Amino acid sequence: MSVLPPLDVLSDGMFNFSIDRGGTFTDIYCLVPTTPTPTPIVYKLLSQDPSNYADAPTEGIRRVMKHYLRGGTEWDRGKSLPVSNIKSIRMGTTVATNALLERAGSRTLLLTTSGYGDVLQVGNQSRPDIFDLTITKRSNLYEASEEIDERVAMLTDKMKAQEGQDWEGEVKETVTGETVRVIRPVDVPKVREILQKHYDNGVRSVAVVLMHSYLYPDHEVAVGEVCREVGYTQVTLSHETSRMVKLVPRGQTTVASAYLTPSITDYLKGFKKGFEDSLMSKVSVTFMKSDGGLTRVGSFSGHQAILSGPAGGVVGYAKTSYSRYPPSTPSAPPKAVIGFDMGGTSTDVSRYGGVMPTVYETTTAGVTVMTPQLDINTVAAGGGSKLTITKGGVMQVGPESVGSQPGPVCYRKGGSLAVTDANAVTGRVVKERFPKIFGPNEDEPLDEEGSRDMFKKMIQDAGGEIGGMKTPEEGYKDADITTERFLNLRYEGTDTAIFTKSNEDGTDFWSDYGNTFSTHYQREFGFDLDRDVIVDDYRVQCIVPGPSLPSLVPPTPLGPPPPSAFVMSKKAYFEGGWQDVKVYDLAMMSPGHQVSGPAIIVQDISTIVVEDECEAIMNVEGDLEINQIKEDPVMLSIFGHRFMGIAESMGKTLQRTSVSVNIKERLDFSCALFGPGGGLVANAPHIPVHLGAMQEAVSYQIKHWGLEGMQPGEVFVSNHPQLAGGSHLPDITVITPVFRHGKIVFFVASRGHHSDIGGIAPGSMPPNSTTLLEEGAQIIATKLVKDGVFQEQAITEILNKPPYPTRNLRDNLSDLRAQVAANQMGIRLVNELITEYDLPTVQGYMGFIQRTAEGSVRAMLKETAAALSSTSLTATDYMDDGTPIKLTITIDPDTGSATFDFTGTGPQVLGNHNAPPAVTYSAVIYSLRCLVSSEIPLNQGCLNPIRFIIPPGSILNPSPDAAVVGGNVLTSQRLVDVILKAFKACAASQGCMNNLTFGNEGFGYYETIAGGHGAGPTWDGKHGVHTHCTNTRITDPEILERRYPVMLHKFEIRKGSGGTGRRTGGCGLTRVIEPLEPLVMSILSERRSRRPYGMAGGGDGATGVNLLKRKGGNLVNIGGKATTNLGVGDLLIIQSPGGGGYGKAAEEGEKVEGEETQPAPSFEGVGNGSLQAYKENQFSA
Repeated sequence: MSVLPPLDVLSDGMFNFSIDRGGTFTDIYCLVPTTPTPTPIVYKLLSQDPSNYADAPTEGIRRVMKHYLRGGTEWDRGKSLPVSNIKSIRMGTTVATNALLERAGSRTLLLTTSGYGDVLQVGNQSRPDIFDLTITKRSNLYEASEEIDERVAMLTDKMKAQEGQDWEGEVKETVTGETVRVIRPVDVPKVREILQKHYDNGVRSVAVVLMHSYLYPDHEVAVGEVCREVGYTQVTLSHETSRMVKLVPRGQTTVASAYLTPSITDYLKGFKKGFEDSLMSKVSVTFMKSDGGLTRVGSFSGHQAILSGPAGGVVGYAKTSYSRYPPSTPSAPPKAVIGFDMGGTSTDVSRYGGVMPTVYETTTAGVTVMTPQLDINTVAAGGGSKLTITKGGVMQVGPESVGSQPGPVCYRKGGSLAVTDANAVTGRVVKERFPKIFGPNEDEPLDEEGSRDMFKKMIQDAGGEIGGMKTPEEGYKDADITTERFLNLRYEGTDTAIFTKSNEDGTDFWSDYGNTFSTHYQREFGFDLDRDVIVDDYRVQCIVPGPSLPSLVPPTPLGPPPPSAFVMSKKAYFEGGWQDVKVYDLAMMSPGHQVSGPAIIVQDISTIVVEDECEAIMNVEGDLEINQIKEDPVMLSIFGHRFMGIAESMGKTLQRTSVSVNIKERLDFSCALFGPGGGLVANAPHIPVHLGAMQEAVSYQIKHWGLEGMQPGEVFVSNHPQLAGGSHLPDITVITPVFRHGKIVFFVASRGHHSDIGGIAPGSMPPNSTTLLEEGAQIIATKLVKDGVFQEQAITEILNKPPYPTRNLRDNLSDLRAQVAANQMGIRLVNELITEYDLPTVQGYMGFIQRTAEGSVRAMLKETAAALSSTSLTATDYMDDGTPIKLTITIDPDTGSATFDFTGTGPQVLGNHNAPPAVTYSAVIYSLRCLVSSEIPLNQGCLNPIRFIIPPGSILNPSPDAAVVGGNVLTSQRLVDVILKAFKACAASQGCMNNLTFGNEGFGYYETIAGGHGAGPTWDGKHGVHTHCTNTRITDPEILERRYPVMLHKFEIRKGSGGTGRRTGGCGLTRVIEPLEPLVMSILSERRSRRPYGMAGGGDGATGVNLLKRKGGNLVNIGGKATTNLGVGDLLIIQSPGGGGYGKAAEEGEKVEGEETQPAPSFEGVGNGSLQAYKENQFSA
């Protein structure tokens, strides 16, 4: 696509190629063997142009060799390319990435342990976006899932010590020295029968994912042998793909490898076909892996290739940009470098600060991959991002890409409008300097008029308005290789390990690793733990750094470029409208030349737009450095994201520093930022039921202590639901004031669900409590930190207070310290923001953002009144005991304010599903945010238009001593059902959280179990997913069985439990658990007698069922709320409710309303890296 520059003398030496095959363009970097030094050549062409060539990298190599090799006539198109003058080819490719995004990989069969056939579909049971009523979830990579009748289970030292217990199965020692029980060996004939059935159906790729295979791989090995015997060409075993604990991410990694590797293999075959047969034996051909290393063709598999292309960019800019300028002072460290790589399909952002930023588990396009990858954060935005018009008449960019085939409209291939077309018609692309390579003969320019005509058509269709590093196998000397050794270390009782590099200063563990690990842990988490250190695994990395580049010296400023660099003046559209701008030729500029924006600078392979109020200066290597010379005026959005970023960073710290499974693994916590009066400023989207409740807790502490009574170095803690703004006792809120010059300017707070806080049942979620005392320790207003000292004795006395002390004080204290550390992170970030701007500006934008949210809610309420032709909305639903929850909403169509009147709701009950008022506030703010179609900040402004009437003494406003543990997790769900029913938004979801707790006097465990999702006018309900007021993750099956004395026999979709209708409701789940020692198990659930309602003629979802099967006994229904003692061999079976259906079922041949709005996507927006993973964590809490 670009033009190859001429060289004075043709070469007959050895050429070295480095290639980046992107989704839209392929870039060729070649070192042409000229003397005295090789000449670097950069060339760009379309990645897909099937009318002219089959493979872009091969075509690029052909063109370069034909142009620069003496006697290059034999390099004509259509011939196998000779390799005698090619020394090396290094390539980064997006083949695997595109196959993943477009779901275009190999047809794949998943084989897994009996009872786990749906485990990867359910995943961690969370939904991607808590405010999306449709719950958009990505499709599975595998075509079919089959269960294998085999089972391996843990055999712990505690189990061995149980007297008189004869454990089922053959005992085997594992690679780690631990022991397991082989309860059922692999049924080989049955496996062969399953494999043959799918093989005969055309499937050739299989992923084998068995429980605990990371410890005991023998069963996977046996299954793999049968797969190969049947004839499968791609057999991927999970213990070979990633030998780490956690069935779900390891399984998803394995499926990704099985799904993507054939695409890599096919591409490599096609690439090799373009050359002589001796390519692989005579040329060093290596591919970039996602971790930034190079590997030979035979070792390049799908799960290692997802970030192949972007990883090369990180390696490149780390080498060329980091530590090139002398430091400002001799002791100053080098400045970190930000990489921003916007291509045709996506944009990659990363950071390099001297060490390659590596993550070991990340999510791309909905698929979690557990393998080393550079920390690259990707969004679906680039020059090829597709432009469409939403129903509201707003232009939307992406996430789909038009690619390079057919590409944008201006490529003359019948493509669709893209960002490139917008740049063409606004004058930001200089078509006169664009190569004429379009059209059937590759000799026509960009079709600017075609783009313009298509935009005109878009406007007409919208009604006339649119809003606006090499591997050692290469043969290096030992002296050239740097070896780094890492241990993956964690404290006993925690699940998040830290890769710790050996300092190689000592001869024992602590001098080599332990001190470094302890220091790193202290720095990252704010405290250390007095626990044993566990080694999970080790890693050895070999690096050949290559030659260092010389330091850069800032050039002498020369002012504007010379007249010879001036190309033309042209009109181009910038922020202020159409402007006459100058176009300069980069090749005619010298180091030190400066160009002030708005301007355009062109070169052979790219166009650089210098925005208004920016300045570009050429450095000594001929690269441009662009500096902003005035602040961006779009501050409202910036502050909204900064406030939210503070809350999200607090959550990240809390997750990383906590100890309990409940907070670290299940992410049952929330973090938020509040104004000096206690009003919510920003609440990270963690737990919906916490959204509006935490400000009640902050407001109470302000009222109790007074602003003058709060001092620097103090942290406050509470959990009382009725008196202190809590939700239920296990949710402990830690509140810290932010001081500035001795005055409180903000508050930060974190709320975490502690797995045990006392009470009459392990897990502190007793099904049969009738008073608050029976539910655990009560904290109204206590100083958790005083004068900077953690008040361990005082909080211990509260948590251990008779008659029902906590069963897990150690984890309580550790998690409370983690909450304090999270708040400290929030304070640091708030102070940085104030320092960057000033206090009046920061607090001013706090008010602006709250008013923005308020305006959005008012507009939605006005639209609702108009759409339903009514200002009065009513709905009633019932708890399983018959207690009504009644709501009347009265909307003022002029102001957009509304009254939510719960008069008629039933009285307080002698049970625990009473709900304090804070729960009602949370249910309302969550529902309103879901109903507002646009993205709005979530803060106090959302509730400003709302007036509440909650009758005292009702189930929604109980007395201070009433039991409420079920109100937060059960009644909250029914409240949302009632609100959405009043707005006629969708059918009911499962209406429950299925709260399961178990334990004994030594520990307590708590989990919530997902169910069916309610259908709506344009969507079917999703199966096995958390809805509405919760979004907690489920503990991974292997973590569950490693840490707790239970065996998970089954975790699968409860087929047929969703409501029927034009749009069907989602199905619930079935979960079967066996205790491996005597335990008290409790279930607290709803929708066991009253079915989740359907809407507009749709059928109701199925009720849930809780069953108990004693060893050798009958199956017994234990009801919705029960506590029982279970022993080894007993089974607890939880079947969660389904979601309601929507609309009457369509007659045969009748079109379903809205089905055209949900086509099967050919492209899915990409998102990966630590930021994407953390974003999903926020929505998976």
